Formats: sequence, structure tokens, C-alpha cells
Amino acid sequence: MKKTLLYLLLLPLGLFSCKEDDDVTEPTPAIDSELSGDITTDVTLDPKTEYKLTGTLIVAEGGKLRIPAGTVIKADKGFDKYILVKQGGQIFANGTADKPVRITSGAATPNAGDWGGLVINGSAKLSGPTGVVTTSTAEVNPTAMYGGDNNNDNSGVLEYLILEYTGAKSSADIEHNGLTLNGVGSGTRIENIYIPNGSDDGVEFFGGSVSIKNLLVENSDDDMFDVTQGWNGTLDNAYGVWKSGYTSTESDPRGVESDGNLDGNTPSDVNQSDFILKNITIVNESTFEMQDAVKVRRGAKATISNLVVKGGSATDLIDLTDGKGNGHAASVINYHNNGVTITGTAVKNPDNAAIATNDANTGANTSAFSWTGYNF
Repeated sequence: MKKTLLYLLLLPLGLFSCKEDDDVTEPTPAIDSELSGDITTDVTLDPKTEYKLTGTLIVAEGGKLRIPAGTVIKADKGFDKYILVKQGGQIFANGTADKPVRITSGAATPNAGDWGGLVINGSAKLSGPTGVVTTSTAEVNPTAMYGGDNNNDNSGVLEYLILEYTGAKSSADIEHNGLTLNGVGSGTRIENIYIPNGSDDGVEFFGGSVSIKNLLVENSDDDMFDVTQGWNGTLDNAYGVWKSGYTSTESDPRGVESDGNLDGNTPSDVNQSDFILKNITIVNESTFEMQDAVKVRRGAKATISNLVVKGGSATDLIDLTDGKGNGHAASVINYHNNGVTITGTAVKNPDNAAIATNDANTGANTSAFSWTGYNF
């Protein structure tokens, strides 16, 4: 990457020349296999090169990072090894079913939490006070702002992407997820994502309006799917699983955890989370007890259809209660309990949201994940 950035700096000085009839239509591929620092121009990686993420890689405003099908990036261990797309930057991870993009740990014996993960900051709406354009800063990088008033914001494309062994942390309150979406707009396209063996959450939405289709999360240390700060998109066809032998370092790992506002600290916010989950399967093949299969709290409004919860044990199956505010009473959830042992209460629904069982539910279409090689 250092050589690439030097090349791009030298171009205006005329130190590289071409014939007038040269067809310069493609960005010059990156030629340094070590990735870190800022991307401020249009940079394309070379799928023939195995890259090493040696530090924080930031796609700055106006920058574009293009990762072609089949590209592999291996991260050194550490909290500062992550990719951050800032507001106004874009990432295009364009894998295919037979040649996915893989970003993984470079350790000889990889483990959850080896490196940070992928963070995208957009300019879409967050929950906040009436009449205020609300912004915030990324948990893992307080210099990186997200949020705004552009729900159509476009941060690029992620397709056929594997993010594994993510979730490095600097403290219990500052930690990465596999994929963190901060105020990301609906102009961003995210489809066919596999996030195995990560610490903290598989994916977390901090506000915004982006949607995801076809998401597989395996052995997340905390929640499989996490929502907060006013997310209003759709998660369609998602499968979360804890495999046999799984255990967690967290006190309350869940299948779905959803807050209307950030940490429940501003219950009077407008634009609180109002989202759709459809065609969802949550599976516990381990002996570890899930806190809740689905938690909707702190003003969040959830519309969840064709949900299947399968196997293992859970304290509560569907829980709309919380000390900082219950889930929105207008939530609509239909679910099928396929063999889950409930040690607490099946449904906690104090404000009479529309929650009902439906034994005809089939959950996620697992054929969409055949490209991952995961054995269902």
C-alpha cells in the first residue's frame, strides 16, 4: 500500500508517462502487500497477492477501496488491526460464490478476537432529539464520526465476503464486532456475508438504514445480530448458530439484541430503531444457555416474521422487558420454537405486542449459504 500511495502522489508530477492513445480506464492495483494507513484515492487490490493487514487501514472521505473476487487479507493480531471506512469513503468487496473475499487472522493458530473487523461509517440518521441532526463517533475510533440526515448514503458494496476471527478489544467497553455498521445508508448494498468465530457480536447496526440479505453468523461470542441507535433497515435470510462445544465470555449472549436508542440512555429520542427481520433461524447446538433468543427493548420496534429458534436452552425465548424501557408495544413477532428448553419464561410481553407462535415457520433458506462450505 505504501508504494501505491507513493505512485498516486507522483502522478501529478509527471514522473510516470503514457502515450496519448493509452486506454487508462482501471485504477492501478495496489502493489504493496502490507496494508495500513489512509486511502484517499481509488485503490484496487490484486487478487493474486496475499495481503497482510499490519495496522489500521482507513478509507478516508473521497477514497475508494476495491477488493476483487478471490482476494485474501490476513491480519496481524491486535486491536488496531481493522478496516474503517469513514464518511464519504467507499469499499467495494466484490467476491463471488466461487471466489469470495476473505479477511481473516494471520496467526498460525487463529482464534476469535485476533483482529478488529470491518467498520463502516455512513451519514444516515440516528436516534436523537427532535429537530436535531444527530451524529456520533465510532466506539473503536473516537476520531471517526458517523450519522447525519442522508438515509440514502452509499458506502459501497459488500458481497460474498468472509470476516473471521474478528472482535479484538481494548477493554470490556471498547471492542470490535465482525461487521460494524455505523449510520450506514440504504444506498450501500450488503449481501452474502459469512462471519464465523468472532468475539463480541457478529453484526451490529448503530442506526442507519442499510439492509443485509443472506447473512451467516457462526459462534459469535456475544450476540449474533445486534441493533441499536435507531436502525431502520431489513435483515433478510439470516442464520445464526452456536456449534457443539461453544461457550461464551459474555454474561448475556443472545440471538437478537435490539435497542431503540443507544444504551437506553435517551428514551425520549425520535427515530428510534424500527426494523424488519424476516426468514431468520437461531440455533444453539451447544450446552451453553442463551440469555434470550430475541430481546427487544429500550423503545425498539421490531417486525419479525418466519423466525425459527432451534435446539439447546434459553433463559427466555422472546423478551420485551428492560430496566431502561421495554420494547415498543407495536412490535410484531411470529416464531416457532423447535426444541428449545426454556428455563425462564417463553415470552415476556408486558405491553401486549403482537407475539404469536407459528409452527409453519421454516426460517432461513440455508441453500443461500452453500458458497461458505458450512455444513448444516
